Amino acid sequence: MGALEGIRVLDLSRVLAGPWCGQILADLGAEVIKVERPKTGDDTRMWGPPWMKNDKGEDTREAAYYQSANRNKMSIAIDISTSEGQELVRALAAKSDVIIENYKAGSLKKYGLDYETLSAVNPKLVYCSITGFGQTGPRASEPGYDFIVQGMGGLMSVTGEKDDLPGGGPQKVGVAVADITTGLYSTIAIQAALLNRTMTGLGQYIDMALLDVQVAIMANQGMNYLASGKVPGRYGNAHANIVPYQVFRAKDQDFIITCGNDKQFVAMCNAIDRADLLADPRFTTNALRIQHRQEICDLLSTHFLTNTARHWVDIIHAVKVPVGLINNLEQAFSEPQVQARNMLVEMEHPQKEKLKIIGSPIKLSRTPVEYKKAPPMLGEHTNEILADVIDAEKIEALRQQGIIG
Repeated sequence: MGALEGIRVLDLSRVLAGPWCGQILADLGAEVIKVERPKTGDDTRMWGPPWMKNDKGEDTREAAYYQSANRNKMSIAIDISTSEGQELVRALAAKSDVIIENYKAGSLKKYGLDYETLSAVNPKLVYCSITGFGQTGPRASEPGYDFIVQGMGGLMSVTGEKDDLPGGGPQKVGVAVADITTGLYSTIAIQAALLNRTMTGLGQYIDMALLDVQVAIMANQGMNYLASGKVPGRYGNAHANIVPYQVFRAKDQDFIITCGNDKQFVAMCNAIDRADLLADPRFTTNALRIQHRQEICDLLSTHFLTNTARHWVDIIHAVKVPVGLINNLEQAFSEPQVQARNMLVEMEHPQKEKLKIIGSPIKLSRTPVEYKKAPPMLGEHTNEILADVIDAEKIEALRQQGIIG
């Protein structure tokens, strides 16, 4: 049994933040029912190429983006703009523990699918709304997008090279980090609400906002500003509080060193045959190295150009200083450590015998994550799910009317 076995989640969300949350809950054993629009489904079903290829090597219409956030779920296609569709969702909500939705603030109220309406029918319901800006504040009614939120929340101001360097300027992160971290925080909030329900017997409403999460995960950079009053800048691949902690160029390729303390700095200098740096009063402590960041990094950069990245990684790793090559995704999935941790998984799909997906990082000893269902095709489980609330004749009638798919 999964850790959340017996919990039913009605996932009305689409794109990434909500589906990411739903996928985590599904991985942990919850029954997650993805409610999608007939014919088109989740927006990300259309976000290809790349598309999953079938066993003949032909493109299907299953987008890789959609598949990244929807495994272990069941899919039901319902037109919630119709009264009949709304009644179906209410019937399912009455038998569910959790609802996840990411419609614009207040927009589900007109369908009778808001928390106030559904909690009156099911007081134990945990209802999680995910929006760009939350349910309150001057921008609550606006849609929110990860890219915009990365900019507004300060992340892009500390990401990228300095303005005066080649390629300088603000950069977004290479994945939709505001969406993904909001999905993670939402998962934590839902589990907390479920735990509280075991003590009170009552569910509750959860208001999650991408912008809130983006501000929260500024972490040490946010506190650096609050403590000093100084607005942090961009350091490229360097660290605001630790030196050396950045990318260096070797003879053949780039690699990373992260000297987290003075002891590691000593070990690194000895390993690379630069013990002379330890006698320089500018570099004896991390605080001094921050003051003389440019000088120490210039000296190390020149030295590292004399040999290959693999050479430096091997000798620095040998003295237990964190160091590593920069992998592309092909190399990352080929890493022995990644493979040993089962981070690449194969699942059966209706259109492909072996679908490769990224594994879950959650490792539980007694209730491990299981990979039971490939990302579902649109409406794949409509009949199976609705059989619990209406009869087969009604299901067929609704299908003929285009209310379900």
